[in-house]
Amino acid sequence: MVGAFAEIRPDPDELLARVQSEAKQKKRGHLKIFFGYAAGVGKTYAMLEAAHQRKAEGVDVVVGYVETHQRAETENMLRGLEIVPAKIINYRNVKLHELDIDQVLARKPNLVLVDELAHTNAPGSRHAKRYQDVEELLEVGINVYTTLNIQHLESLNDVVAQITGVKVQETIPDRVIDEVTDIELVDLPTDELLHRLKEGKVYIPEQAERAIEKFFRQGNLTALRELTMRRAAERVDNQMLDYMGLRSIPGPWPAGERLLVCVSPGIGSERLIRTTRRLADEMKAEWYAIFVETPQHVRMPASQRDKVDHMLRLAEELGARSLTIPGHSVVETVTNYARNQNITKIIIGKSHRSKLIDLFRRPIGDQLIRRSGPIDVISVNSKEKCTEKSPESQAEHIWQPHHPLRRYAWGLAMMLVATAIGYLIAPLISPTNLIVIYLLATVVAALFLGRGPAIMTSILSVLAFDYFFVPPQFTLAVSDTEYILTFFGLLAVSLVISYLTAQVREQADAAQRREAQTAALYDLGHDLTAAVGLEAVTKTVVDHIGQTYSRDVAIFLPQAGDLYLYKSTQGLEVTENELAVAVWAYEHRQQAGRGTDTLPDASMLYQPLKTTQGVIGVLGIKPLNNSSYLNPDQRRILEAFTNQVALAIEGAQLVEQAHQAELMEATEKLQSALLNSISHDLRTPLVSITGALSSLEEVGPALDEDVSRSLIETAREEADRLNRLVGNLLDITRLEAGPIQLRREACDIQELVGSALEQIGARLKDRQVKVDIPEQLAPVPLDFVLFSRVLVNIIDNALKYSPPDKPIEVHAHETKQGLEIKIADHGEGIPQEDLERIFDKFYRVQRPDNVSGTGLGLSISKGIVEAHGGSIMAENRRGGGSVFTVCVPLEWKGKK
Repeated sequence: MVGAFAEIRPDPDELLARVQSEAKQKKRGHLKIFFGYAAGVGKTYAMLEAAHQRKAEGVDVVVGYVETHQRAETENMLRGLEIVPAKIINYRNVKLHELDIDQVLARKPNLVLVDELAHTNAPGSRHAKRYQDVEELLEVGINVYTTLNIQHLESLNDVVAQITGVKVQETIPDRVIDEVTDIELVDLPTDELLHRLKEGKVYIPEQAERAIEKFFRQGNLTALRELTMRRAAERVDNQMLDYMGLRSIPGPWPAGERLLVCVSPGIGSERLIRTTRRLADEMKAEWYAIFVETPQHVRMPASQRDKVDHMLRLAEELGARSLTIPGHSVVETVTNYARNQNITKIIIGKSHRSKLIDLFRRPIGDQLIRRSGPIDVISVNSKEKCTEKSPESQAEHIWQPHHPLRRYAWGLAMMLVATAIGYLIAPLISPTNLIVIYLLATVVAALFLGRGPAIMTSILSVLAFDYFFVPPQFTLAVSDTEYILTFFGLLAVSLVISYLTAQVREQADAAQRREAQTAALYDLGHDLTAAVGLEAVTKTVVDHIGQTYSRDVAIFLPQAGDLYLYKSTQGLEVTENELAVAVWAYEHRQQAGRGTDTLPDASMLYQPLKTTQGVIGVLGIKPLNNSSYLNPDQRRILEAFTNQVALAIEGAQLVEQAHQAELMEATEKLQSALLNSISHDLRTPLVSITGALSSLEEVGPALDEDVSRSLIETAREEADRLNRLVGNLLDITRLEAGPIQLRREACDIQELVGSALEQIGARLKDRQVKVDIPEQLAPVPLDFVLFSRVLVNIIDNALKYSPPDKPIEVHAHETKQGLEIKIADHGEGIPQEDLERIFDKFYRVQRPDNVSGTGLGLSISKGIVEAHGGSIMAENRRGGGSVFTVCVPLEWKGKK
């Protein structure tokens, strides 16, 4: 029983993925598709009928967009439903009506009706396709009812075209069907549909006649009806398997097929990809799409590179994992990748080359079959068959030569130059030695012109050698049969040399291109490593990416819930509309703007910067001209850039956050220490004052006069001390508030020093103060009150930190810089490590005697002196003690 149970147990990873998918679906809105095989089967009518039923149940239902096609029964069904007005877009003097997604988001109903899911929006809309509008509504939790025909599914587009002869241009990715919550098949017998068409209930009579002739034929409709039922049944079957897997219901668990399709810029790649998608659905298999970039693809035109990129994006839309792999051999690279990824089947297109070419070079399909080992190789007829194609699709299939004719002309010129040189030296050497000149021309052609021109040069060289130099001359006849062997040898060696030289050149070009990409990534990584801080990181990103792509660059970062332009190329202007596109890319975690299907009319491409923590910003790139797009190579390296940029910006932000946290912690510690210090300094005088007054109140009459006077003196001194403390706090507050207003007047320095000593008063006690001020010292323009506060604070500091039996010295004299006042003491001096911080707010020198103070006096003095345009400094004096030097200008040139 245990063994039997183990056989039906689901894969834990698969079970976890299904649980996560179901959890995501609960947050997302539900999508219901009314699915039909052709226009006129009643999809819109059935959708409106279901909407009325939901409204009767009390559900908030609105009509986002419904196309009535002027049918009376459809218009009648709209009655009683709230309709969101359509958005009108003027395009080429024509008013087009589109779904107003912003109005629907603002209204935010429980259910919205959006007709014609595969519709292509008018230029200027937010998204290129309506299904993208629907996805945005689903992401915010709004349920959606919509309609769809079978011919609009991307994977069945070629099949429908083969059935009907008409290739539909409006398609949606199959993943939309795969992620749908509910699908309702709207069916109508083909005879009834044709009858409705003839009655004009589907199209107007003129259109109906053309439709019956081309699309609405009995056989076409029958085939489309069967295809629709099969696709709907596949979706129901997938839902059943998901249900069984989520609830561990025993069943026929799939063995896990893996398919690999090889894409190319050829015409049949689209059909090949869609076929692989259908096979993957039938086999319940995971599938991959790869493009092998060999050295020969280095010279591939930009149009074909874009074609490859389009093929890979198409595969992604259909559910594949797509990637580009560099390699020297397509067969070797594909087989190695298939073995590493446990691929079970390789899907390739059937070769349509002529048998003559296949004789010289075995088709890639045959080579894969020989080297695939246990891996199955499925060859699919990838040749497109469609009688009607749009001009756009026809333009895509126009063949373009790999090598312009100019290269072949240069190859011909090299052969002629070699012939001319041969004519000049022919009398001097043997004819067989002239072969070296032609070989040299072949090597040069292969090195600079490519494989095709080199092969042409090789063949022409053999013919020219025979015609001009081998007897009989000026004919292709050969008199000496030994020359025939020479011709074949020359041709073989020339072809081998041209092939090998061209291959080496192509490999060198490919290596050089990869080296350039690697160097660009390395340079960016190196510069980002050296950048310190968010400002430096963003500047490095803007400069580096701007130089790499020759484009304007902008970085948008969030702050307080809003996205704003943080750094950009100098001169780049970002309008409100462009900022709105960046916000959309940020909120939806998707590319938007130029070159994408979302808001393609924007002037910039916006790439979200993603990390494991989410989207941290948006990178914008603007081409220097309106016709410039990023090619596939540039897109790939841009993705690598954005990963590095996102990590660098996240790292810089984390460093800043850590720094801010450290500052907050240090500030909190400082505030705590400050509060403790101030509360202690405030409490000490208050306790002394309270104690003295309490003693006088309680036993005042019993105390003798000296004791009473001493208590009163103590209370007065402590009150003065408290007043100074409060004054210092007020002064520092004034200085922090901004520039202080000075009341300058001509001040006598002797009077200024005397006022300061008088303010200190009793605190001096018996301390000796030596004042050395020249009598002829001219008055100085100062704010007398504030500057006396400077002297008071410095002298008070000297009183605290010097012995009471040592004098304090005050000197004043004129210098070239202005008035210089020195205040010196004979204490222990200031520790060397504290000299730089002695004027900082709340900073105090740590001493064992715990001298009281708040650490504000010197900071206030510095602020007042600098407000006068002066300077203040502290230094230790020889023999012990410290000296504070204040220097202020002698002339006043304006208020500070």
